[in-house]
Amino acid sequence: MIRATALAVLMAVGLSSTFAAEEVKAPDLAKAKKIAETVCVACHGADGNSPTSANPILAGQGSAYLLKQLTEFKAADGKPAVRNNPIMAGMTAALTVDDMKGLALYFSQQRRKPASATDEKLVAAGKNLWRKGDFEKGVPACAGCHGPAGAGVPAQYPRLAGQYAEYTDLQLKNFRSEERSNDPEKMMRAVADKLSDKQIKALADYVAGLR
Repeated sequence: MIRATALAVLMAVGLSSTFAAEEVKAPDLAKAKKIAETVCVACHGADGNSPTSANPILAGQGSAYLLKQLTEFKAADGKPAVRNNPIMAGMTAALTVDDMKGLALYFSQQRRKPASATDEKLVAAGKNLWRKGDFEKGVPACAGCHGPAGAGVPAQYPRLAGQYAEYTDLQLKNFRSEERSNDPEKMMRAVADKLSDKQIKALADYVAGLR
């Protein structure tokens, strides 16, 4: 009886170890690279450095954040996608969870080729908002979540440093209009709702020049 019990425990431990190994299986970066070079390349570049400011730079972004976005672009279990984007919905439709994990890790490991700020006056205004916020409007300092240099906090807040100003501008406006609503606890919607177009433009230009 004791031997049988011991055997059962050993089998259970062995099975648990097997399942654990499967759960932490390393992403297939070779496959991710191939997907990036054949599917993602047109909009984001093979290495995640988008050739156009209409699409975000993915290189160097946190893998947890990238995985969250990829997952939320995809409709699942008969429910609509959390983040509404027809183009990305089509791109993610055929991707498995493992594919998305691989892509997220792959792009996070690529070297970012950052955008640049273009207007000194905008940069000055954006810098003030980034570091101090707008007390009268109840806007907190962006650096509080995204870091002084815009590096973000892995798994919580995305890296914004060096992102295209045009893309950042659009996303802030989408949060403000609630066209984009996949921010936890409505954090970004609450902030963007208090920002004017001029403030958004200033922040976007400042962010593009952060390093």
